[in-house]
Amino acid sequence: MKVIYFDTETTGLNFRYDRIIELAMLTVEDGVIKDNYDEFINIGVDLPPKITQITGITDEMLITKGVGEATVAEDLKNRLTPGTLMIAHNCQFDLSFVYNLLKRHYPDEADEIVSNLNWIDTVTVLKDRKEFPHKLIDAVKHYEIEEVNFHRAIDDTKALYDVTQEMKKERNDLKEYINIFGYNPKWGVSGYRFPFITYKRQYFTKRMVDQENILPRK
Repeated sequence: MKVIYFDTETTGLNFRYDRIIELAMLTVEDGVIKDNYDEFINIGVDLPPKITQITGITDEMLITKGVGEATVAEDLKNRLTPGTLMIAHNCQFDLSFVYNLLKRHYPDEADEIVSNLNWIDTVTVLKDRKEFPHKLIDAVKHYEIEEVNFHRAIDDTKALYDVTQEMKKERNDLKEYINIFGYNPKWGVSGYRFPFITYKRQYFTKRMVDQENILPRK
């Protein structure tokens, strides 16, 4: 089985107008890490100062180390083979940005590419496991994992891999969360409502919920 743990750093929160400036993917096949992908994307415009402050990514880094968006789109197309399991923390956010990137370069193929994959959102899982807050750094602390340089895609991807392994050890029910994203009823779904994802209202909990009461229960 092929699994890709992935994360993006972006110029902002608006998936329609903002762009990905760093994409990281950790590819695992049959339990073995096969590929560690990390690329800066030179988007050709200056970064908002707040983004540089949060991520540490500068205009100079994108100019000197970044590749064109078309290159990353092609890399995604080649790696996102049908049946691959994609895992991200707040997957709805990253999926929306990845989809838009693909749509710009492969308008006739983007929908098929993303719909032929499977998706797990570890925020949705975490909400069934521990009380608020549910950021990646909170998951790392909860599972007593060594902290990384958060807000850099490659480091977040490595932390995500470790968090997912601990989640499996804690209770091996991640397959129940495939293609099911929880959302805060107060705010609704942010981004596209992808037809291959089932969206469910998810409320906060103060402890790990019983097996029969996890989010995807039919």
